[in-house]
Amino acid sequence: MKHVIIGTAGHVDHGKTLLVKALTGIDTDRLVEEKKRGITIELGFAHLDFDDGTQAGIVDVPGHEKFIKNMLAGAGGIDLAMLVVAADEGFMPQTVEHLGILSLLGIREGLVVITKCDMVDPEWVEMVKEDVRAQTAGTFLEGKPVYTVSAYTGQGIAGLRSKLGELVRQASEKNLRIPFRLPIDRVFSVDGFGTVVTGTLIEGALAVGDMAEVLPTLFQARVRNLQVHGKDVDTAFAGQRVAVNLAGTKKADLARGDTIARPGSVRKSLMLDVRLQNLKNSQRTILSGSQLHLYHGSSVRLSKVVLLDRDALQPGESCYAQLRMTEELAAKCGDRFVVRFYSPLETIGGGVVLDDSPARHKRGDSRVLEALAIRESGSGDERLEQTVAEQGCALPGLDKLAGLLGREAEELAEELGALCAAGKLLEPLPRRYLAGSVFDRLWDTCRGLLEQYHKQNPLHAGMKVAELRQKLLKGADQAVADALLAALAREGKIKAVADRYALAEFTVRLTKRQTAIRDRILQSYRKAGLETPGLDEIYGMFEAKEQTDCKQVVESLVSGGGLVMLTPQLCIHREVYTDVCRRTAEHFAGSQELTLAEFRDMLSTSRKYALAVLEYYDKNKILKKEGDLRRPGPAFSGLEQRDAAL
Repeated sequence: MKHVIIGTAGHVDHGKTLLVKALTGIDTDRLVEEKKRGITIELGFAHLDFDDGTQAGIVDVPGHEKFIKNMLAGAGGIDLAMLVVAADEGFMPQTVEHLGILSLLGIREGLVVITKCDMVDPEWVEMVKEDVRAQTAGTFLEGKPVYTVSAYTGQGIAGLRSKLGELVRQASEKNLRIPFRLPIDRVFSVDGFGTVVTGTLIEGALAVGDMAEVLPTLFQARVRNLQVHGKDVDTAFAGQRVAVNLAGTKKADLARGDTIARPGSVRKSLMLDVRLQNLKNSQRTILSGSQLHLYHGSSVRLSKVVLLDRDALQPGESCYAQLRMTEELAAKCGDRFVVRFYSPLETIGGGVVLDDSPARHKRGDSRVLEALAIRESGSGDERLEQTVAEQGCALPGLDKLAGLLGREAEELAEELGALCAAGKLLEPLPRRYLAGSVFDRLWDTCRGLLEQYHKQNPLHAGMKVAELRQKLLKGADQAVADALLAALAREGKIKAVADRYALAEFTVRLTKRQTAIRDRILQSYRKAGLETPGLDEIYGMFEAKEQTDCKQVVESLVSGGGLVMLTPQLCIHREVYTDVCRRTAEHFAGSQELTLAEFRDMLSTSRKYALAVLEYYDKNKILKKEGDLRRPGPAFSGLEQRDAAL
């Protein structure tokens, strides 16, 4: 599923917040001061639900020039922009500044919304539309749709909502292989939960239980709980607004401008090498040595700009530069940023990070300029990425790649880490790598296999792991195959169900009669406990016309783990199996061996059923038989929590 953030932009009092309310029903102004003054001061958040089930987050930013800092804190995660222009005023200074900021942040999709159209004549609206087209010429909004609406009367809102839904569906899916990263824009405490931070997850996937590193302070905390749009989730994905409850932290430990990320995936630094651009409509020349305010993610740093190949950067020009900050900043190569003049505060430019932890450079050093050109073009990494891709799914290690490229392993390790952080390579097993392009092809094949399997077996929970390994990764080492399947599952493309894998969106759908049969079968097995009837007796409970459905339902229950098939004729309810596993684990907590007689007495059952369970354990390597004794096997660990898939 795609996860997209829509962001508003535009001059103060042009109706951004009221427009969001008209679209979503949510008032994003939450502060008393905002209500009192009638303007947005802080970032506001809402979500927009579309008829097809698609959902997008909305970030409503303040338009007043005094709150540009707050606007920038939320603009970094925007995928689609709504530039809002009031019909009674047209383009204003903050409209121009916001449009420049959106362009500097690399946003490429969006539209223009002319609000308050009920307040002016239609002829005036047409004049404003012409002005909008002129003002957006040469920007990413040139040629993009222009919608005329009134949030008060509802005019044009339905059409705008429909167009936003279309743009959301067309948006590119984000790369979920990149380690998670979330710039913090709010920190607060919740009674009974503790410290909560919010932000837009700009990269990767974040799950409950993950360890998160807070940058730049570098302390770590476990993710206790996650919410997206006010609902608890197990995993959040890039492109979602997320509230993160961090265990064991205090509100004073965190602040807006901090970042949480997977430990070790982001570096902090006092310097950045960048491609710096001075906006063409800027009124300032950027001189080497100038003090600038640097806006990155939700953070702000005072920085000195060192132009590496010239003394001055004129409006409309760009060059390589080094930004030297007074406080450490956590950034990654490829990140976008904005710079504002030191005094008076006005947006003058921005650019892209080329090196997130450089050495201090001398100006005019040709070697530095050549190295930055390679970093900017990416050619330095292309050969390494290609070499990994040529190895297919073999997952070459560091030493293997060093040998193929004739380079030192230690030197190569940093580059591999950077490519993994950029999502171009994956590391399914420690220090073993896979090209993103190979992974994409693997997913295409896997999807085709599972789609065909689901079509042929609609009542099965999925394809058995062993079968999928054989068909998808024939000849691969089992550890490699399992790591690749696990990587597909982590990205939410497939899901594990008992001892099977299925497409993430697949669900077993039973007919009304099949549902009634399933409920009756489960009730019978639950009531029987361990001493269950054979399958033939179960089938005999149903009329001849129900036999086909009955057999299919049993297959579905076994594949989904609702029933555990001990032998071809003997199944038990999953709850019964779980209880047997718990009691078995308790026995081995005080002993390292077990006899059939002991097991029979422990379960208060007959030899027949005790032996069936033990032989099932033997087959699945949970226990191993040594003469008349059973001892823990390779798969015994954590038996009391084991699923019926074992």
